[in-house]
Amino acid sequence: MSERAGQKAELSDLIDISELVDAYFEIHPDVNLTEQKVTFGTSGHRGTSLNGSFNEDHIAAITQAIVEYRQRENIHGPIYIGKDTHALSVPAEQTALEVLAGNDVITMVDAEGRYVPTPSVSVAIINHNEGKKAGDRTLADGLVITPSHNPPGDGGFKYNPPHGGPADSDATNWIAARANEIILGGMREVRRATPLPVKFHFRDNYISQLGQVLNMDAIRDSNVSIGADPMGGASVDYWGAIGEQYNLNLTVVNPSVDFQFGFMTLDWDGKIRMDCSSPYAMASLIADQKKFTISTGNDADADRHGIVTSDGGLMNPNHFLAVGIDYLFRNRPDWSSAAAVGKTMVSSSIINRVVDSLGRRLIEVPVGFKWFVPGLIDGSVGFGGEESAGASFLKRNGQTWSTDKDGLILALLAAEITAVTGKTPSQHYVDLTAKFGEPAYERIDAPASLEQKAKLGKLSADDVKATELAGERITGILTHAPGNGAALGGLKVETENAWFAARPSGTENVYKIYGESFKGAEHLKQVQIEAKALVDGVLG
Repeated sequence: MSERAGQKAELSDLIDISELVDAYFEIHPDVNLTEQKVTFGTSGHRGTSLNGSFNEDHIAAITQAIVEYRQRENIHGPIYIGKDTHALSVPAEQTALEVLAGNDVITMVDAEGRYVPTPSVSVAIINHNEGKKAGDRTLADGLVITPSHNPPGDGGFKYNPPHGGPADSDATNWIAARANEIILGGMREVRRATPLPVKFHFRDNYISQLGQVLNMDAIRDSNVSIGADPMGGASVDYWGAIGEQYNLNLTVVNPSVDFQFGFMTLDWDGKIRMDCSSPYAMASLIADQKKFTISTGNDADADRHGIVTSDGGLMNPNHFLAVGIDYLFRNRPDWSSAAAVGKTMVSSSIINRVVDSLGRRLIEVPVGFKWFVPGLIDGSVGFGGEESAGASFLKRNGQTWSTDKDGLILALLAAEITAVTGKTPSQHYVDLTAKFGEPAYERIDAPASLEQKAKLGKLSADDVKATELAGERITGILTHAPGNGAALGGLKVETENAWFAARPSGTENVYKIYGESFKGAEHLKQVQIEAKALVDGVLG
């Protein structure tokens, strides 16, 4: 924990934008080195130009590989392109557009040349493909150029197939392998030309449909005041327009865009990170929580949400997911009675208890929003959510909205809950704990090398020799998700009243330990200590 966590960034914390962009063009990666290879995590390829992990060769090769993947899959419609406000997103977009033009792919870019959030791209793809069947040559897909909440020096690049959500592992593994082949081959197979993109009104398309997803009339007619902080991200042009179009009592707290993100408060480790679930990154909103009934933050591509209530401060993402699920399934009468709830295995178990009380089916999956896509497409999953403050849900009529995480609708859901029920989400969570118990939950990070991360991702239940955890008998050791049988990429250890899960980070040299106890904070600390010792012992 940095001594400066939660304090405003200083000049010494800021990156040199010129150095970052110059390195993007000047450094040529050696993909024989693990750290410089194209690697797709749960949300695309990420890295920084300064160490050779996110450079022009990467983006040109990935884009060429995506062109070839599209040809394999018979996808010949336009490709919708969004980008966030990270400095590397600008040159990466230009590189991608040139390669797509060189391959005669029609590209759809923002009509105003502004930033486009991840959910806006997802909705545009779904709208374009509505009524089309698999194999239709006019199907569209998308790219979003973003490293999400990562520090300002990072860049990111992710692909969304025609279903509108994150690509599955089959697609990303093929694309990454092919991109590395192209780089090893000296980039000779990359075709480039001057871009001639088509302009598309992403913002208008997205905002005009929000009334189909949320009870915007109830929010408008209530006294709920909303303070929306884009955190310097791609939602910067969206929040003001949402407030204006639906006549909401909404204030854009910070309309600034700054590639250095110099207005941010530092995260737990002293880094600038646009993590809207972190009390340190959200410190300024928390300090002013009394100014608005609901204050919200979004990360740089607006696929995550942070909810601050005037009475309770920043909500733990798990708490808000539980409240949102409870509210939606009681207030969406047109959703199918068979619609299930999707959650990641490392989300709070209070969600399990809420879902059981609703009489709904729970689908537990590994980390990664891609697992919720099929259910959100066919309506069999009403709500899919991750512990990292990413979620989406169906339209009010039970049809598909966004198949990628949507931080905007989750923030507006907090306002709808307050407007309709007269209680903030924080107050609703207190009610839920009175029924189901009050869990203590926390995620911590521990350093890990690339080799250790790889080993953690391949652990089996036999690698765990312990029989007890924090004074309780171990009742389960899981390496695969009960909801779909997919590999967790780590392991989860359960007892009667607690659990922990450990998995490698896809973006940083750390592994993550998620832990929860229904016996209180002190018991959780014991769980965390023993979990770290157990994992470190296995990793050597």
